[in-house]
Amino acid sequence: MPYADPVEQLKGRIREVVLGDGEGAVTVGGAAALPFCAFDGELPHRPVIAMEVFDAAPAGWPAALTEALGDVMGDPAAWAKACVEQYGADMVCVQLASTDPNGANASPDDAAATVRSVVDAVSVPVVVYGCGNADKDGEVLKKVAEALSGVRLALGPATEDNYKAITAAALGYGHVVIAETPIDVNMAKQLNILITQMGLDADRIIIDPSTGSVGYGIEYGYTVMERLRLAALVQNDDMTQMPMICNLGKEAWRTKEARAPQDEEPAWGDAHKRGILWEATTAITLALGGADVLIMRHPAAIATVRKAIDGLLSQ
Repeated sequence: MPYADPVEQLKGRIREVVLGDGEGAVTVGGAAALPFCAFDGELPHRPVIAMEVFDAAPAGWPAALTEALGDVMGDPAAWAKACVEQYGADMVCVQLASTDPNGANASPDDAAATVRSVVDAVSVPVVVYGCGNADKDGEVLKKVAEALSGVRLALGPATEDNYKAITAAALGYGHVVIAETPIDVNMAKQLNILITQMGLDADRIIIDPSTGSVGYGIEYGYTVMERLRLAALVQNDDMTQMPMICNLGKEAWRTKEARAPQDEEPAWGDAHKRGILWEATTAITLALGGADVLIMRHPAAIATVRKAIDGLLSQ
């Protein structure tokens, strides 16, 4: 009697979301099966990597990062160009860290000028993250949305505290919203409902479920991502069928294991390799959990993750 592999009959599909415009646009999502399970359904778009660019040169980064990235770290446009032309990034993520009111407190106009310089420097889609202060992010992302009208940026994080301002800006100027909630399925779904009730199409929302890195709660974040995918595909839950983005670079490189010098922790091995592997392992884990966009830092970690994704997709 011939044997036929069992095929999981899934009801739902992840929405496709288009980022960027013109020939450089990238489509994410669209999966009709769980991550890398092409034997159960269509996976039209592979996970993509967005490489980080900061609006000002970051302080206190490990040598593994600063030596790899070099002088471009003081110029966001040059940094973005290197990400694409040297390291093959699918997208660029501008981190507007200097807008933090507890730090440099850069103005919305300064932030918009920075994002404009990056958009003009590259032909790939651009993701924009604020500083994490809900009130300031609302002001900054509104100005960025207006200044880059029609470019179809992905703007975030939109949270329970500021989603109205960011969603209104995305509606008015043609952008995508990144909806961030603190590692909770029901909260993620509820925020998507609130955003769509303002009139933004569901295919202009990306979920940021929040995450930790390997060794720092990633198993909990992975479980939440898996439950979101199961709700979307098995239960055909309309408000969980958005692609997911993971802002993982900052999480991987803030860990002691990625930052500690070798003379401090000799048993942990080479500090350069350790940090790279910490980021790569975190990213691969999140891709297996369903991440459609991985925000990363180190070129070598990115190369490793890209090779892993190629291998998983070739099975």
